[in-house]
Amino acid sequence: MTRIGKAFDNKKAFIAFMTCGDPDLETTASCVRAAVEGGADLIELGIPFSDPTAEGPVIQGANLRALTGGVTTDKIFEMVRRLRREVEVPMVFMTYANVVFSYGAKDFLSTCREIGMDGIILPDLPFEEKEEFLPLCHTYGVDLISLVAPTSKNRIAMIAKEAEGFLYIVSSLGVTGTRREINTDLESIVEVVRQNTDIPCAFGFGISTPQQAARMAGIADGAIVGSAVVKLIEKYGKEAPVYVREYVKSMKAAMKAVS
Repeated sequence: MTRIGKAFDNKKAFIAFMTCGDPDLETTASCVRAAVEGGADLIELGIPFSDPTAEGPVIQGANLRALTGGVTTDKIFEMVRRLRREVEVPMVFMTYANVVFSYGAKDFLSTCREIGMDGIILPDLPFEEKEEFLPLCHTYGVDLISLVAPTSKNRIAMIAKEAEGFLYIVSSLGVTGTRREINTDLESIVEVVRQNTDIPCAFGFGISTPQQAARMAGIADGAIVGSAVVKLIEKYGKEAPVYVREYVKSMKAAMKAVS
């Protein structure tokens, strides 16, 4: 079983997202450790990009602050290299195809393997174009994690059949961000996924409260939370780790109740 698979083994996985370098990489690393202490089963690290099309205003702001602060892909790689000395949970990058292209896909993915990254999510990469990256991902043992959106409909089965690591199900239309209600027919999406793959699936986009996390855990194998974590980091800055730990603990507790 892969390290990503172990994150879902006999439990509902809580996945925490944070933007690398907001407000600085030292704080990002501390927040990763705090999230793991709070019970996070997998960490999603955003590599900042100047045009993050899938993101709402909260994560867009984090991207801008990180880039303005001088964060680079190489600096993020070095942060992960140090983190891996103590953090054992799976970690995946979430970024945009252009970031990988501009770095050089072979160099990017070989470095991912070297520093211990388990997967990569590229929200702007159409499923039909994933062959641009898939062979290199396989060469270097990095899972290319696919996304399924409510609009995917008759493509859900096709995407699920070829899924790696875990399947990221977008729980609501639009960009990332917290939402009061999530009204998508999530059960029917998961039903199609279950019919076509044994790979675990997790919901992201819009989840921020323990109640929402519990609902998602009741339907799927995990919940992904980004904007709510990034908001805490924006609000508390270098003091954020303690708040991130407690927030993750409350979300994980709500999910355990339905496991």
